[in-house]
Amino acid sequence: MITEIKGWHVLTGFIMAFGVIISVNLTLAYNAVRTFPGLEVANSYVASQAFDENRTAQLALGWDVSAQLSGNILSLIILEDGAAIAPQIERATFGRATHVGQDQTPVFEFDGTALRATIDGGEGNWNLRLRARAADGTLFEQRVIVEVAG
Repeated sequence: MITEIKGWHVLTGFIMAFGVIISVNLTLAYNAVRTFPGLEVANSYVASQAFDENRTAQLALGWDVSAQLSGNILSLIILEDGAAIAPQIERATFGRATHVGQDQTPVFEFDGTALRATIDGGEGNWNLRLRARAADGTLFEQRVIVEVAG
């Protein structure tokens, strides 16, 4: 039996196809905005005015910074001329790279070789957004990718 495709068949198929596309796009856009961690700075123009000066001062410190997660222990290792140091941590946020839902504020204690904190970790991609101050008053800001041991 051969049936004829009428105008309302084509219109229905057109509306259904584009309805699916539009609903998927809206769902993805909603989730992208909902999980966005937010602004890094309030005014990027103002922040850019001192960027080169701040970067030069930060690089002059010569710090080698790394972070490692082993179980629930987060180790932040800051080396200056090969020796472990414990600068003043003004702000540290441990969390996922893509959303702020699991962000934690670690409380670090220096044990002579590293700054260590107990956190709720696990597998996956973690970052440590660090703001520290050197003994000479130089501000050090960096997002450190956390290496997960295991």
